[in-house]
Amino acid sequence: MIYAAPHAMLRAHECHSPGLRSVHEGRGPSRPRARTVRILLLGCRGQVGTELVRALQPLGDVTALARDSGGDLENAAELHRAVRETRPHVIANAAAYTHVDRAESDPDTAERVNAEAPRVLAAEAARLDAWLVHYSTDYVFDGTGTTPWQEDSVAAPLNVYGASKWQGEQAVRSSGCKHLLFRTQWVYAAHGENFLHKILRRAALQDVLEVVADQHGAPTGAALIADVTAHALRLATAGKLAGGTYHLAARGDTTWHAYAQFIVAEARRLGAPLRATESNVRAVTTAAGPAGARRPLNARLDVGKLESALGIQLPDWRNGVADTVAKLIASAP
Repeated sequence: MIYAAPHAMLRAHECHSPGLRSVHEGRGPSRPRARTVRILLLGCRGQVGTELVRALQPLGDVTALARDSGGDLENAAELHRAVRETRPHVIANAAAYTHVDRAESDPDTAERVNAEAPRVLAAEAARLDAWLVHYSTDYVFDGTGTTPWQEDSVAAPLNVYGASKWQGEQAVRSSGCKHLLFRTQWVYAAHGENFLHKILRRAALQDVLEVVADQHGAPTGAALIADVTAHALRLATAGKLAGGTYHLAARGDTTWHAYAQFIVAEARRLGAPLRATESNVRAVTTAAGPAGARRPLNARLDVGKLESALGIQLPDWRNGVADTVAKLIASAP
């Protein structure tokens, strides 16, 4: 099983507990100081969690936990203990069970991690009058049509993973706690295991790649998710942003096939020694692929509510992907 958010475990970095100090502490002349915000971060070794360790530090003292350091989402008693020992003003849950296919044969674990653990955290947040930041997915929708899904669109998950994430959302909302619930999708980062890394590895070894071309969404960088989360949290804790559900994804939409073509083209442009070319990334249908959990074909998320609330415009998906490919090529041996 995978405890990460979303889609990969980062083993190269260790989380710090307790308390990464705020970058503002110890600077400048002595003066009366505002309350130090205590932040408890779970899932700190995942793609989003790793970026949140960075992005949340300016907001306060961050206690960052992984599964093996007191943040096991399958252990309710451990979660209660983590919250009660840190007494956070903010709980950020960047951990999840994200093995979509494996969840079909392991629904109990998916439910414990994706539904029951958020229920525990939400109850603790309500008890403390703390904010809860929680992440969900486009998989709560059935993928019909072509119109981007809005926050209040009817949920109808196609698989166990999506159903468990929907249950987690409902648990957070019904708790009455102050919360920011972000649905996101197609997450990637320069670290961890994700689609972008897989395409680069396979393109280096194979002349031809076959990639699904009938699923639509937007590749979204973990760094973007973390930075927007921190901005939203800063506003929410100051009373300038209403809590609730928001869609957080890059702008534009593509398919896994076109996404793979873009990755290969960018990498080759930067001199990467790939065997595959953009034209040799072949399109296939979802139905022609291996059997597994059903996927939503239309995963497009409408991000207008979040942009309006924060007064921002989210970047096109190509920007972040190009930057990440460049970083990976520059750091390759």
